[in-house]
Amino acid sequence: MNTISISDIQRKLHNLDNFDIVEIVDKKRHQVKGYFLDKKYHDMVMELFNKEHNKKNDFFNTLKKRNIHIDSSVNIDSLMNEMSDGLS
Repeated sequence: MNTISISDIQRKLHNLDNFDIVEIVDKKRHQVKGYFLDKKYHDMVMELFNKEHNKKNDFFNTLKKRNIHIDSSVNIDSLMNEMSDGLS
């Protein structure tokens, strides 16, 4: 996968025109900050986002119906994975 630094984006934004997908890195901190996806992937990304969002809403609705309360500090994704089989 191609990578580009934050400072490179600031200096030469047009460099993103050459890529479909790019990993954006913070070279000072040696961290991946995110990914740039070309707009042609918008519909696919939104479909995945909506699918995940609906899955979480369904999970919360199931908890609410069963009168199960969870602490706000709980990692929802981990909880969903752990409980998904038992809530069906």
